[in-house]
Amino acid sequence: MSAAMLGSVALDGHCLRKGWISNTRNQRFSTLNVRSSIDSSSRDSVRLGILGASGYTGCELLRLLKNHPQFQVSFLTADRKAGLPVESVFGHLVGQNFPNLIAIDDADFSKVDAVLCCLPHGTTQEIIKGLPEHLKIVDLSADFRLRNVNEYEQWYGQPHRAPELQKEAVYGLTEVIRRDIRHARLVANPGCYPTCTQLPLIPLIKAGLIKLINIIIDAKSAVSGAGRGAKEANLYCEVAESIKAYGVTNHRHVPEIEQGLSDASGFESNNQLHPSFDTHEPRNAN
Repeated sequence: MSAAMLGSVALDGHCLRKGWISNTRNQRFSTLNVRSSIDSSSRDSVRLGILGASGYTGCELLRLLKNHPQFQVSFLTADRKAGLPVESVFGHLVGQNFPNLIAIDDADFSKVDAVLCCLPHGTTQEIIKGLPEHLKIVDLSADFRLRNVNEYEQWYGQPHRAPELQKEAVYGLTEVIRRDIRHARLVANPGCYPTCTQLPLIPLIKAGLIKLINIIIDAKSAVSGAGRGAKEANLYCEVAESIKAYGVTNHRHVPEIEQGLSDASGFESNNQLHPSFDTHEPRNAN
């Protein structure tokens, strides 16, 4: 999940983002004032629905949203955990007054302004395609990140199920594409490795400060990035006090990185730029 994701959510033609922050201090208290570019007179808060809230991505979203002054979480969906209070799934959220988890078929989309989608890759396209058109959507899966639907099929092993909607999607790297995100209905949230790779490299490429050959990306991700599913390779005894390479030469984030760096360099095709991308999991931390 991109750290920039909550920095801007396209909503009613505006970019909901941190405009300015000021600290007012006295002897005992520190007050944080956040001003947003959305017209606060039209509604006190932005009503959100989160799809797939019982995974690690949904958990992190709730942690970020629970103290945000502008967002109101209206519903949370889950599959196997539908019907449970969210604090029974994530104990640290106890006392936050979030709604109980529900099945996606029970979600009332007429009562929200925007949807944050945390569903697995390959399942998101069909669901987003069926959502009401008034909704603003941020998709945190990889299903709308690649503009070329043929590349999506090549790397994710199945045909793209919403190619017309893909044309509408805006890649959500806020620091680079903020203007387009401001007016987008569907924002494709960048992956973790593409975010940490593009943010330092794009300014250097645009400024002509580095050569476009022999770019080496040596990236590390903690084991929680593998998701919440029970897998033998992710058990504590398997992962503690170690590190290992994975996805060598065929990690699914490769085309996403090539797409962003090609845009920055002005290349017409991703095939003109092939950075060396090596990924590792430190096996002793989350």
